[in-house]
Amino acid sequence: MSITYLEAIREAQAKALADDPRVFIYGQDVGAFGGAFKATKNLAKEFPGRVLDSPISEDAMVGAAVGAAIAGMRPIIEMQFADFSTVGFNQIVNQAATLFWRTQVACPIVVRLPFGGTSGAGPFHSQSIEAIYAHYPGLVVMTPATVEDAYGMLLEAVALDDPVIFCEHKYLYYHLKAEQLPTEAMPTGKARIARAGRDLTIVAYSAMVHEALAVAEELATEKVEIEVVDLRSVKPLDTDTVMASVARTGRLLCVGESWPWGGVTAEVLARVASEGFGLLDAPPMRLNAKDTPVPYHPNLWAAHRPTARSIAAAARKLLRM
Repeated sequence: MSITYLEAIREAQAKALADDPRVFIYGQDVGAFGGAFKATKNLAKEFPGRVLDSPISEDAMVGAAVGAAIAGMRPIIEMQFADFSTVGFNQIVNQAATLFWRTQVACPIVVRLPFGGTSGAGPFHSQSIEAIYAHYPGLVVMTPATVEDAYGMLLEAVALDDPVIFCEHKYLYYHLKAEQLPTEAMPTGKARIARAGRDLTIVAYSAMVHEALAVAEELATEKVEIEVVDLRSVKPLDTDTVMASVARTGRLLCVGESWPWGGVTAEVLARVASEGFGLLDAPPMRLNAKDTPVPYHPNLWAAHRPTARSIAAAARKLLRM
């Protein structure tokens, strides 16, 4: 029996609710309806009074969570789409992120963001905004790429005393499966070598990890060994694992689904160029979505985001340098 990425998120929330009476879930239609993507399906029945429907106000949702955290609770906030979290941006970056620094009072909230593109979703339901939140001190930004990490990292997020932005990719909800849930997990802030190699490092996170692995499989038939690094979280960012990989391969391609300007890929390249320039045998490269709003049409969307095809083309170009 297999479990999907979405089911892993639901199971992690169920375990968090069962293990800790301070945990509750708050969001639009998370109760009887089970959430926009059914990530809270049946949890309101299993845990009466602890899976609560909110008003249609992301600002109020996060504000209530910050107040509850101050009072000793550990809320999980579900945004229907990551895009909508910008309505609660002030509460997240000016209240939650700074609370401990200002008052020495912890703010253990988790804000779940269904993020990233799916076919036909368009510009208001497809944005990858992890880099925006990673910009602010005080926030932890998780980007799980596997079923195992979706489960283990969400449980870690609930246990942390820091506010966590939990970026769960909508495309992975049903497309990704595992045989079972893990009993142990790597800590947040530690990247994972998803595939070992010696010719080129591809650094990716979330859904782009799977596109990168497909490229590594393809180029293996050409006797090219690509190492794929899954960042797992973008704040904190595991520079050491990235540097060690580049030291082995001498080449770096960083891939992200978000827009290129000021993104995670730019940060990775900046760190490698400034701290590990001598490790490089070729200029580091990055590949992001096009610098336009996310298009509706499936064909345009496929051309807008990095795919195995475009990543492979970039990798081949880098290998020729």
